[in-house]
Amino acid sequence: MKLLSRYKVRKVRLQTRMVLILCTLVLLQAALLGGFSLKHLANSMEEQIGMRALQMSNAVALMPTVREGILNKDSVRLQELIEEIRATGDARFIVIGNRNGVRLTHPIEERIGHAMKGGDNHRALELGESYISKAVGSLGPSIRGKSPVRDLNGNIIGVVSVGYLVDSVTAVIDNYQKKIVAVIILALLCSMFAAAWAAFRFKQAIFGLEPEEIAQLFEERHATLESIREGIIAINDEGIITTFNRTAHDTLGLPPQTTVIGRHIHDVLPHSNLVNVLEQAEPQFDQEVLLNERTLIVNRIPILVDDEITGVVSSFRRKDEIDSISRRLTRIQQYADTLRSQAHEYSNKLHTISGLIQIGNNDQALELIGQETRGHQALIRLLVDAVPDPLLSGCLLGKYNRAHELGLELEIDSESSMRDIPAHINPDQLVTVIGNLLDNAYDATMLNQGEKVMLSMTDYGQDIIFEIEDQGTGISDEMMTHIFEKGVSSKAAEGRGIGMFLVKNIVDRLKGEITLDNTNSGGARITLYLPKKV
Repeated sequence: MKLLSRYKVRKVRLQTRMVLILCTLVLLQAALLGGFSLKHLANSMEEQIGMRALQMSNAVALMPTVREGILNKDSVRLQELIEEIRATGDARFIVIGNRNGVRLTHPIEERIGHAMKGGDNHRALELGESYISKAVGSLGPSIRGKSPVRDLNGNIIGVVSVGYLVDSVTAVIDNYQKKIVAVIILALLCSMFAAAWAAFRFKQAIFGLEPEEIAQLFEERHATLESIREGIIAINDEGIITTFNRTAHDTLGLPPQTTVIGRHIHDVLPHSNLVNVLEQAEPQFDQEVLLNERTLIVNRIPILVDDEITGVVSSFRRKDEIDSISRRLTRIQQYADTLRSQAHEYSNKLHTISGLIQIGNNDQALELIGQETRGHQALIRLLVDAVPDPLLSGCLLGKYNRAHELGLELEIDSESSMRDIPAHINPDQLVTVIGNLLDNAYDATMLNQGEKVMLSMTDYGQDIIFEIEDQGTGISDEMMTHIFEKGVSSKAAEGRGIGMFLVKNIVDRLKGEITLDNTNSGGARITLYLPKKV
């Protein structure tokens, strides 16, 4: 039953729900206010009519003619006087009774001489009080003003009762009630129109979605934000944090129980530039920043709604994670190049050997096999002796084959040694650095139609040192200034200018140094120093 009722509620559109809720609210308010107003009006009218009746009864009781009429029991004279007074006022009746409560006047003459009804004369005849009472008399329910009549000595000789019938008060209240009901109906119609208009505008503001759809989108958004591997922070136009996912919390190293939603961004991250983006309305991409002693790569984008900035969203990731991914991609590319060059080179060699054998030139085929074997064996012996690390030696062997494929020669100094690689230097980092530097040297040499690239390595002393020379055209002064910036390259191809940027980042992280200069022969020399102890 609960699921069924919930399903039925969801079938009712938001606009219909808002109209029903607002109309019910207006109806309840109108009923409460109308009932209170009518009750207050009835009480006020009864009080006012009672005061009028009391004032008139006091005035009649003080008239000398009334006093003399009671003492003389002159009902005729009193009746004439009272009818004259009643004709000039709006009282329903004015009744005068003697000391015993017997009527001396009455609107209906046949009732003169009979006892007054209502049982409310005691306070006037016995206690001498003037008061307002509500009782049922011979004319029906009425509101009365009672006043004692005194002789010249102050003795009570009678009572004056001035009354207004309750049905006249009810008629006035009914008249007001009709007006109030009309106002309630008008307010209800206006509320229906206002509710429909408000619901329409509200639906426009929420892109026509129903509340259940909004709740579902919110849950999906929350799950999405928590599932991605990048930190996400969003602020509104006042700089208040509205979104802060778990990855952002962990990446910035905030304490586990820190509450950030609803706080100003500067209270959580004092050095954040999100507020600057909010003010300048300019997006920022791939910015390297330092927050909470962590180097991050940050993107910041202003949020625009109807061409107005309503906030800023920032995504970020630790720089070492991005560098790790870049190194992996670079290494994979280098492995692919190595395999491709080896396959290509050995394929050519095999075809050549096969051709020599087919034409019967076996001696030359054996000589070619010997040359190839001697060259590779010499390189392998050098790498085994000088570079025990398999990752680095494999990279150098692949680059050696790549140079052959390009028609170049990679000459590795026979005195090279790279046996003492410190533990804090990851071989992956060396592969990335050396691989990119050799690729750039190959490109520069080929552009200048050179033939050779030289590499020397040494691990003697306090640093490990790599030196690479090419036979290119050298490095211009302008290029030396910007060569390590991201996107800067001497080649115009799209997507270039990443290799040297990665090299510089790795060298900086390892607290090393890289120098550039031009050789006497016109090429470029790059020397890399990496300290063994940081």
